[in-house]
Formats: sequence, C-alpha cells, structure tokens
Amino acid sequence: MNFATKVLHGSACIDPFTGASSVPIYQASTFHQFDLDQPGTYDYARSGNPTRHALEEAIAALEGGARGFAFSSGMAAISSVFMLFSAGDHIVVAEDVYGGTFRFLTRVLSRMGISFTFVDATQTEAVRAAITPATKGVYLETPSNPTLKVTDIAAVSAIAKEHGLLVIVDNTFLTPYYQRPLELGADVVIHSATKFIGGHSDVVAGLAVTRDAALGEQLYLIQNGMGAILGVQDCWLVMRGLKTLKARLDVSTKSAGILAEWLSTHPGVSRVYYTGLADHPGHLVQQRQASGHGAVLSFDVGSRERAKALFDRVKLPIVAVSLGAVETILSYPAMMSHAAMPAAEREARGITDGLIRLSAGLEDVDDLLADLKQALDALPPLSAVQPQKEAFSRV
Repeated sequence: MNFATKVLHGSACIDPFTGASSVPIYQASTFHQFDLDQPGTYDYARSGNPTRHALEEAIAALEGGARGFAFSSGMAAISSVFMLFSAGDHIVVAEDVYGGTFRFLTRVLSRMGISFTFVDATQTEAVRAAITPATKGVYLETPSNPTLKVTDIAAVSAIAKEHGLLVIVDNTFLTPYYQRPLELGADVVIHSATKFIGGHSDVVAGLAVTRDAALGEQLYLIQNGMGAILGVQDCWLVMRGLKTLKARLDVSTKSAGILAEWLSTHPGVSRVYYTGLADHPGHLVQQRQASGHGAVLSFDVGSRERAKALFDRVKLPIVAVSLGAVETILSYPAMMSHAAMPAAEREARGITDGLIRLSAGLEDVDDLLADLKQALDALPPLSAVQPQKEAFSRV
C-alpha cells in the first residue's frame, strides 16, 4: 500500500472486538483474568492497553519496524530509549539536537556514568573519528532543530554497523511520510508525536519504533518498568491526528517551500534554513534519503530586537513553544526550544538571538506571505541594528 492508504488501512484502524471504525478509548486500569492458567493479553494498563496497542501497532507499521511504543511525551520517548545504555557506555551525538535532548544528556544522563561526544554529524567521518572502544550508540536528529542540518543516515548507519553500534534517529520533523530511518539502517526511530503526528496542538505524546523484535523487548522492559506510558485518551487523539498526516503535510510543506523562497529574497532576512532550497548544504542528501522537505524552516533577522519586533507585528502565526500543527507557529529558539543550552553553545551551533523558527500550518499561503511581509517591511534595515549580546537562560 502507498502511504495515503497505509495510514488509514495499514494496521489497527478497525477495532477487532466491535468493528468500530475508530478504536475505542478503553478507559480501564486493570483487566479481569478469566483463567489464571491462561492469562489474557492485557492485565494492567501500564503494561498494555488495547487503545495504546493500536497506536503502537500503527506507528510500527508506518515506520516499517517490529515494535512500536507510545510514551507520555517526546522527551519520555527519548529518555527511555537512552535507558538502553548502561554505566560506562559512550554515545556519539549529533551536535544539533533539540534543547531538551541536550539538557537530558548534560544534566541527567551524565550523572549515570554514561558519556557522550557531540559531533557535526553532517560530516560522516567526524562520526567515525568520535567512536571509542566504549561507544555503544549514535544519536541523530535530521533535519536538525532548528538549523535543519542534514545527516546521511545510511552512511552513518554503515559506519555504526562496522562497530556494532545502535543508531537512533529523531524523525519528528519529517515523520514516516517523508523519511523512514529504519529502512536506511537505523535501529530505533523516535517522534515527538505532539508535533506533526498529533498535529492539532492538543496532545503531548512520544513514540518510538525498533527495527527488530529483540530490541523491542528491551525497550518494552524499560517502558513497562519506568511507566512513562501515554494515556488512552491521548493515544486516541494521536491516532485521530495520524489519519490526516499526509493531507496536512502536503499542504504545509508546499507552503513552507513558498515561504522559504520568498524569505530568502527579503532584504530584512540575513539567512534562511530550509532543506528544500537548492543552495542548502544538505539539499542533495535530503533529496536522496527523504521524499519531502517538511514544513519547518528557520530564518535569521539579525538581532533579538528585530525578532521581538516581528513577533509583535505578525497577526496570523501563533508565537509558541511547539511546531507541526494545523496553525502556523513561530518560535524563538534562544528562549524556547533551546533555552536550556548555554548561550555559547547556541551561538556555536548557529542558534543566534535573531533566529526564528517557522512551522507552516494550513492557512492560505498568500495570507501568510502578506502577514510576514508587513511585519518584516516595518523593521529597521539589517545594517542599522547591532546583534543583541545579552544571554537568555529561561528554562
């Protein structure tokens, strides 16, 4: 089946008990056992629930994996996957990762005797050079958040396999509609389902899929043992959002491409980050490993003052800490998604005080263009404003 059909009919789309076209919300914490010698599939809802199971089967089918898991947030999924490693292990991590991932690595995982090295994963040989005898895994995010750097998943996975390493990929920006890392050699794929998969700014959720069943058993032990499961009502909301994923991304991605092209010509913008632009450094790799460029782009307006002035003037996008919704969302990484990252680290990664992230929604693109134009045209010239030097540390 092609994706549009598979997302509706591929797995767990009809309730096997009643035939309902929408899998019901099984609001139960425990399940009666009719025969102690032959226990049922479900016993306690932390260990398994029919509604959650339906979502987990659906995401596994779409990513082409053996086992799927639904967690209480994207960070719950990420942190649970990192629990596959043990004290003394070393992980090679792409330097451009979500700020929450950076915070978990530097402030939590480091206390557990697990070490890591940040590398520019767009340079494949830099990944190879960072591998030590203690290395057990490679963690990637591609395209990265918020500067959209592209890592060659197949090339990195090939290097990892030479050393027997797990490859983990955060696939939040592209979803299985555009990119399927497991088919490129990765072992685990992660999503913040709060974003495009849920798609409506009404649920917080995380998903993970393992390529093989044995690794799935290990992750299930962690999910069941730590208990960071997704509640059944949220599972139902994510499944509902999943059904319209292709239709939403078709519109949002087209709009993002139009906005990126227009922003790249505006004199009030110093730089645009979008993999769909032909001059993006990772454009060709993205074309090879994914079927689309997604709905997220970033652009730099030069300073914190100019960014704030733009936020104050726009009327259509919401200014918020998220992405991947039906409404267009503008975010300010320095004080939002990457606030936990020290200012010097942000600066080194290109996350300047003038950087704005845009996640295109379902509005008419002409209306979005007009709104951004009136906001940008009202700003003073780029050359007239010096970049803001103040550091921000909101958590």
